[in-house]
Amino acid sequence: MLEPNEIEEEKMVDEAFNHLIDTYLQSRHRKHTEIITKAFNFARQAHRGVRRLSGEPYIMHPISVAQIACEEIGLGSTSICCALLHDVVEDTDYTVEDIRNIFGDKIAQIVDGLTKISGGIFGDQASAQAESFKKLLLTMSEDIRVILIKISDRLHNMRTLGSQLPNKQYKIAGETLYIYAPLANRLGLNKIKEELEDLSFRYEHPEEYKQIKDRLISMEAHLHDIFEEFTSPIRAKLDAAGIQYHIKERIKSPYSIWNKMQKKHVSFEEIYDILAVRIIFTPEEGANNEQEIAECFQIYALASSIYKPHPERLRDWLSHPKANGYQALQSTLMGKHGRWVEVQIRSLRMDEMAEQGFAAHWKYKEGGKSTQDSENELDKWLGTIKDILDDPHPTAIDFLDAIKLNLYASEIFVVTPKGEFRTMPTGCTALDFAFSIHTFVGTHCMGVKVNHQLVPLSQELASGDQVEVLTSKELKVQEDWLNFVTTGKARSKIMAILRRKDRDLQKQGEDMLGQFFEAHEIEQNSINVDKLCILHNIVTREQLYTAIGKGEVVLGNQDVTVLNENTQGKRRWGRYLRFFSRKIKEGETSDAKKAEEPKPAAEAPEQEGKKKKAKKIPLLLNEETIGRYDMCPHCHPIPGDEVLGFQEQDGRITIHKRSCEIANRLKASYGNQIWAADWDTHKKLFFPATIQLDGIDKIGVLHQITGILSEQLNVNMPRLLIETHDGIFRGEIQLEVHDAEDVQEICKKLKKINNINSVTRIS
Repeated sequence: MLEPNEIEEEKMVDEAFNHLIDTYLQSRHRKHTEIITKAFNFARQAHRGVRRLSGEPYIMHPISVAQIACEEIGLGSTSICCALLHDVVEDTDYTVEDIRNIFGDKIAQIVDGLTKISGGIFGDQASAQAESFKKLLLTMSEDIRVILIKISDRLHNMRTLGSQLPNKQYKIAGETLYIYAPLANRLGLNKIKEELEDLSFRYEHPEEYKQIKDRLISMEAHLHDIFEEFTSPIRAKLDAAGIQYHIKERIKSPYSIWNKMQKKHVSFEEIYDILAVRIIFTPEEGANNEQEIAECFQIYALASSIYKPHPERLRDWLSHPKANGYQALQSTLMGKHGRWVEVQIRSLRMDEMAEQGFAAHWKYKEGGKSTQDSENELDKWLGTIKDILDDPHPTAIDFLDAIKLNLYASEIFVVTPKGEFRTMPTGCTALDFAFSIHTFVGTHCMGVKVNHQLVPLSQELASGDQVEVLTSKELKVQEDWLNFVTTGKARSKIMAILRRKDRDLQKQGEDMLGQFFEAHEIEQNSINVDKLCILHNIVTREQLYTAIGKGEVVLGNQDVTVLNENTQGKRRWGRYLRFFSRKIKEGETSDAKKAEEPKPAAEAPEQEGKKKKAKKIPLLLNEETIGRYDMCPHCHPIPGDEVLGFQEQDGRITIHKRSCEIANRLKASYGNQIWAADWDTHKKLFFPATIQLDGIDKIGVLHQITGILSEQLNVNMPRLLIETHDGIFRGEIQLEVHDAEDVQEICKKLKKINNINSVTRIS
């Protein structure tokens, strides 16, 4: 007999599933409730007795994922079944074959793609996160619903992330921001993308998130008044024209505001596009795409007759939609309150596609609307992903970076000599364009003409450029091409060719080394090869073979002398070899294995017998322990910054800011080696920090700056650099401070100087 609390839980589960069925029945999909109910009952039985960290029955998670897939993305019965079953194979004794026997091949294939794996794809240098992500993409390339369900799963995990330990929160939030939010954007799931970004921001930077959220809440009434005042005359014009419409206000998300503040080094008050206006109209029944575009421009004409448009901020995503299917006409108009307001104009169909992405494309395809362009863009993107998956990647970081490079939010249009438009990411080069046409064209590219002028391969392309690629069969891939290509396809192809070239050189070098040993009657064994590695300061035997093949290492008399050393020398070499072999072994140990057996030089790992428990304790960074850690040279964390630790291969821990670009990549690739960390310093130690100042170049400004720093605040300045141009100055000052609070106080004081426009910390 069930206990009262168990009865309540059963009732809660039933209500959640009934809500899912009700949502599904209200959709446009064919009503296959029997298979959904079957999947629910199977998953419920499989997960019975298991609970999440929050304490609720585990089955609530698959139901919630299915609810998101159905309600917020618009997927049908097959996807709902897969969402309900997505953790069965991973967390229970059931296999993919069991799923196939009960639910068929398609559901089994998707569930298999959603199941995490370990080992195999990246070899010894494996990352469990990257392994599972690559498997996910392999299945996605066959069925896009795999990634849509995974995004639903990630969204629910982020919504319930509060029950996880801090180091797990940083890992999951970092992975979400680095990979899954851009994926959602690339698939046109704008609303989900924004929520994933905000949730990641909330857990990685809770203080900044709260500050911006509170500011937005305090401004809510004021922004709404501006919205009403701005849209009132527009409504009157649209009503007079007989247009069916509704207008929505869009407030910039906390993460978008914070991200802009970081990138542009501006304060909250300097963000001017917090408010945007969306005009969504309902076209006449049966209207085609061209008629909808014409109506967008008609509405734009009415709005711009009231407010003056910004001459450089008209974005036409109508005739040439973004690669994720986004269509809209965007303009920025000057309101009567003296601030620019972004206005987005789109049809009801375009609005649904902006929110639900490619899932909405399928829905409108069923309704008879043309979606050929969007399907072609999806096919192109999936083709690019397949190209990346086909190429070997030596490390998880390389693989994830190659995928990341294909998740651009900003795009341009480039024209071929035949007048065809091609979508390319902002910042792409002429060589990127060559690889986008075909791998052969890219690898044999000898030159590029942009607008009929010959330009370097590194030339950055602009929207509207007409590009012609010149090829030669004699030309080969150059290693320095990696310095300026920006797209994942180009980079992965170049790296694959260079690796093949290195393998050929490695074989050639190994043969040359064999001939050298034979000529000098020296035994060719691992000990003698390791001796040469140490002599030439090379880590692995493979690198030695490659260096010999390239001619970077030329074998001669010195090598013979070392190889023929006496017994005493051999003992000395033996000590070096033992050390060297240990280093090789450390380098070959998989990241996943080292994550299970951490050996960090930190306070928590002092409890050797309680490693798992120690991982839950944040690293404490104080005067006594700070010397045990390395500080990231890229982000320069100081006390007061939100930080985390990353366990390196040699066991040491490097401290990064949570917002550090390097840390973001590590969280997405090697999350099991992330440690939570907290500061506990007491203004006894000094740390380097750099601030940047901008202002008007007037006599005495530098004297005022140095006076405040050295006389008023008694701050040491190891480095000061000031540059002036056309009456404007920019300065960088390195300071020695106790913590981030000191930097904030310094910036506050310096901002009070006349003629100084901005003061920001840059490291």
